[in-house]
Amino acid sequence: MAAAICAGIEAMNNTLRAVAALPEHDAQCLPGGFYTDPDYFRYEVETFLSREWHCLGRADEVPNPGDYFTTRLFDEPLLVVRGDDGRIRVLTNLCRHRGMPLAENSGSTRRFVCSYHAWSYGRAGELINAPRMRDKGVTEETCSLPSFRSEIWNGFIYANLDHGAGPLSPRLGQLEKLLGNYGTAGMRIVRTFEEEWRTNWKCLVENFMEAYHLSVVHPETLHPYTPTGLSRKSMSDDAFTSYCANYPDTATSRGMGAPDLSEEERRRSTLFCLFPTQIVSQAATLLVSLSIQPMTVDRIRVRWTMSTYGDELTQDELESRISLWHEVNREDREKLEKMQRALSSRYAPSGPLAPRDYEGTIWDFYRYLGRRSFPGPSRSASA
Repeated sequence: MAAAICAGIEAMNNTLRAVAALPEHDAQCLPGGFYTDPDYFRYEVETFLSREWHCLGRADEVPNPGDYFTTRLFDEPLLVVRGDDGRIRVLTNLCRHRGMPLAENSGSTRRFVCSYHAWSYGRAGELINAPRMRDKGVTEETCSLPSFRSEIWNGFIYANLDHGAGPLSPRLGQLEKLLGNYGTAGMRIVRTFEEEWRTNWKCLVENFMEAYHLSVVHPETLHPYTPTGLSRKSMSDDAFTSYCANYPDTATSRGMGAPDLSEEERRRSTLFCLFPTQIVSQAATLLVSLSIQPMTVDRIRVRWTMSTYGDELTQDELESRISLWHEVNREDREKLEKMQRALSSRYAPSGPLAPRDYEGTIWDFYRYLGRRSFPGPSRSASA
């Protein structure tokens, strides 16, 4: 059985290699098995997903010492906390004694106390007290909470489960240029949501990052502001892909935003995917980021945040934008969950991708997948 699984994965990788090598004009969709085969999903997790940088949320979700929120990456329960030194750490969210989770949801605390046997830990994860364990050699050096590699970039919190991974920020020069005028780092958090979708993680990446469906799936929610026909492919490199969803002249202003924004930047939403699992819409006054947490081949957890620039939008306007995004996500989720059930068909298609401005970002994504499965020389950044 193991040999058959390995042979199947190798065959799929050969298909991926062929698809990733196609020129952009001839780009094809991946066959359905890449979204439905549980063995291939486990292969993705083991070979690259669990070794990549993943966005966990925004730094101002934990503005003060002791503020925290909990989340999860694959099999790891995580505790994101700001320490007394002001530094944000990503710690394991389980007691070193018997593995009981230390915290749930979000909050603020002076110390984390295990609800099982009252072991307690400080805001940096250091063991403070282990009752009745003095004679067992339990010390801060041996039983403090392990931490994972983390970085803050443009106000986003990233973590990597691979202790040997290279740093993230030096890879993001081109993306920094794309976002440079928006004031992304200084945008303030408005709301955080978490939900589960019955779809493969790649399906949501592809859906969010293509403009081809906008006018069809979102005729009332997005088409009036971001019609498919006005969308244009933007920057990409080994770390990310992007496109610009331009607003028609008839659309009302979405706000002024940062003072250095050009009129062109104010009249569009800039959408990007930081590979593999962060998808973001950056507009003048609104920043929406979805962090995809793959759970199984057909199930994901989506943690998404909404942030705004300054106080330009009123609370009523923000609530209206939140409602709009809930409806957009509902429309996408309905389509993706229906498609997920159909992709297991032996006839699941591998048709051509739409032209560059509409699905060129998916071609970029396939090339990323190909590089992660078959490492080779990096390609230069493209405009």
